[in-house]
Amino acid sequence: MINFIGKSYQLCDRITRRSFLQAGGAGLVGFGLADLLRAESQQGIGSSQKAVINIHLDGGPPQMDTIDLKPNAPIEIRGEFQPIATRLPGFQICELMPKLAGVADKLAFIRSLVGADVRHDAFQCMSGFDSQSLRNLGGRPALGCVMTKLVGSPQDATPTFVDLMQGRPLVRNSARPGFLGPSYSPFRPDISKVFPRQLEEGMKKELAALGSQHATSLKLNAALDADRLDDRASLLRGLDQVQRDLDESGAMEALDRFHQQAANILTSNTFANALDLENVPEQELARYTAPSSNVSQFYTADDHRATRKLLLARRLVEAGVRCVSLSLSDFDTHSKNFPRMKHILPIFDFGLHALVTDLEERGMLDNVMIVAWGEFGRSPKINSQGGRDHWPEVGPAILAGGGMNGGQVIGSTDRTASRATSTPVSYQDVIATLYHHLGVDPHRVTISDPTGRPQYLLDGGKAISELI
Repeated sequence: MINFIGKSYQLCDRITRRSFLQAGGAGLVGFGLADLLRAESQQGIGSSQKAVINIHLDGGPPQMDTIDLKPNAPIEIRGEFQPIATRLPGFQICELMPKLAGVADKLAFIRSLVGADVRHDAFQCMSGFDSQSLRNLGGRPALGCVMTKLVGSPQDATPTFVDLMQGRPLVRNSARPGFLGPSYSPFRPDISKVFPRQLEEGMKKELAALGSQHATSLKLNAALDADRLDDRASLLRGLDQVQRDLDESGAMEALDRFHQQAANILTSNTFANALDLENVPEQELARYTAPSSNVSQFYTADDHRATRKLLLARRLVEAGVRCVSLSLSDFDTHSKNFPRMKHILPIFDFGLHALVTDLEERGMLDNVMIVAWGEFGRSPKINSQGGRDHWPEVGPAILAGGGMNGGQVIGSTDRTASRATSTPVSYQDVIATLYHHLGVDPHRVTISDPTGRPQYLLDGGKAISELI
């Protein structure tokens, strides 16, 4: 039996939603989860309006320079930045984030994120798992890919999951479908011309090796109307039936899904318009455009316009996308940590504040849960190049929205921000909280791996009780 979390309310025939779902899960009703969520969406009820925006702070943000400052630590640890007061009594954050300090009562600050995989990508932030989990079966799928499997359909006018990540997360395919196969890959538009982001030399080679298939083209032939595109897809399905039967990779099924969804995108324009910032009102665009500064920019870092990625995320959620992932770069500060933080932290501060306040004004904040985090923290001790190195022992995270209990600080670390001393929070705990928001119990819902064995969405962790 599939179990679902959330409110128990009556449907039109006075049967409770929970009883209805349990009956359906037991095979008594010919009505699936996807059907229910779509029906609820049309009525404006239930969990179908819920969405997640997952912000990856590419490279690993320094906990002691963001939300866990240690002003009394030795100089080689505490660094240059001063703490400032927030709207939460007694809680301080970095002086470079004054806007977030002003809305701290709407946020949850996790200072005790533990269990990092020590890999330079965003996969653990997308899935909760390390890269080795079920690797022999293709690996675990990202949360967005799971939601595509559970509630998505090729007939949808918008994809369930859109990946806007750049840099390291894109090169290393962090938002991957794992054992679900390519049919459940995210829709990944190429945003590099709008948001240029240079790569390290080694990663340029990695990206080139991926070929042209790392992004999903939106350049549909306008001369093809919906009927012709659908006919073309039907023809491909007919001609390729034998090959599809022999194809164990899932590539043919993925091609079919793309053709079907392309037809819907072409006819509705909803999704394509959400990705187009050219016609956004100037005032709205300005709200999501961080001020430029005279601080020097490291060559791999996003510039001040990167905050518009958060505008894209909001527009995609409005269009019906359930999961959006994006990245802000570059927090990989092995050298020049403090000049680089002076550049990127104000951008992050401006962008997250704009997103939270905008969603609140639009009445969307309770329906959209935001998480901002990285693959690990940074070393407490400043190295000889003025940088901070990888530190998997503990890291920071910030959550907002989703109807959670905001205005909280969860966990603490020792006097050097080296290790968690209270309330350790795992990556799976955070992912479980995101699933809870989406109305799915990750410890009861299963998906089948390639051997036919059911796999729970998470094998550990639990939704953070302080937030729900």
